[in-house]
Amino acid sequence: MKSTVKLACVLLSFPLIISCVSKKEEIQLNNQSNQQNEETKKMEYLEKYQIRNEIAFDCPKEVSEQRSDVKLGKVEHVKYHSNTCNMERAFSILLPASYDGTKKYPVIYFQHGIFGDENCMINDDNNKFRQITANLAADGLAKEVIMVFGHMYASSDPNLKPGFSSEAVLPYDNFINELVNDIMPYIEKNYSVLTGRENTAACGFSMGGRESIFIGLQRSDLFGYIGAIAPAPGLVPAKDWAMSHEGQLAVEDMKFVGSNPLPKLFMICCGTNDGTVGQFPKSYHKIFNDNGVEHLWFEIMSADHNSVAIRGGFYQFMLRVFQ
Repeated sequence: MKSTVKLACVLLSFPLIISCVSKKEEIQLNNQSNQQNEETKKMEYLEKYQIRNEIAFDCPKEVSEQRSDVKLGKVEHVKYHSNTCNMERAFSILLPASYDGTKKYPVIYFQHGIFGDENCMINDDNNKFRQITANLAADGLAKEVIMVFGHMYASSDPNLKPGFSSEAVLPYDNFINELVNDIMPYIEKNYSVLTGRENTAACGFSMGGRESIFIGLQRSDLFGYIGAIAPAPGLVPAKDWAMSHEGQLAVEDMKFVGSNPLPKLFMICCGTNDGTVGQFPKSYHKIFNDNGVEHLWFEIMSADHNSVAIRGGFYQFMLRVFQ
């Protein structure tokens, strides 16, 4: 009798077990299908806006314009003490709209051009940093990120000002020390960020592009992603319309230092109509080719040394960074 009851209970529960298993399999299949659909959507999008024959275009309007269904990130201005410069300094930081201190985010350190400061890039809405980061993340085409905009003129002399001379541009070359020894430790202590080179990027425009390349070459152990939009002359000895550049590195030293790991992304770009840095970005591209340094190179159609180049370059960088 007990065996009969036990058998009956098993038979009665069998459909429920089958139902639970089937439901679980259905959820797994749905999740796999959704993931495949997202991957297909991303591949189709990248195919539509891919770089062809080393040519890209301005950031698509559906990415650079504010959308009613997407919240933009918040910008804060923060003061800190710089041991490198021995004075109070400041940076601007762009936090995702979802930031509440619980989730950790990867970080892009973005460097400005000559005569700029920690406000100039993020406060110029023509550059569309807030829109590009928020829209791409909302569409699943890029990771949510924190962006940090430092003041790149890292001088301990408050009377020294930027200019077109070897002495006046030297503090820009010192920014690598400010970034690594002061800004990054402050960010990692006070904000909810992911750490390690796989979660850390350096990108910049003009003088900031030049310094981002230099930072990447010297400290690829800290930065896994490097971007340079219209990088200025001066990485190697050169002369342009403004001044003679002594050069930070010899041509043969334009490569990643020693046994440091190679970056996951090394991107250099420039506008086809750039009248400020001219052919210098392309000359870096050639040097890196000659030195066997793998990198992504492209030009942004019809862009000058302006926000069109910044938007177009940063958009392509965001599609690839932290992937």
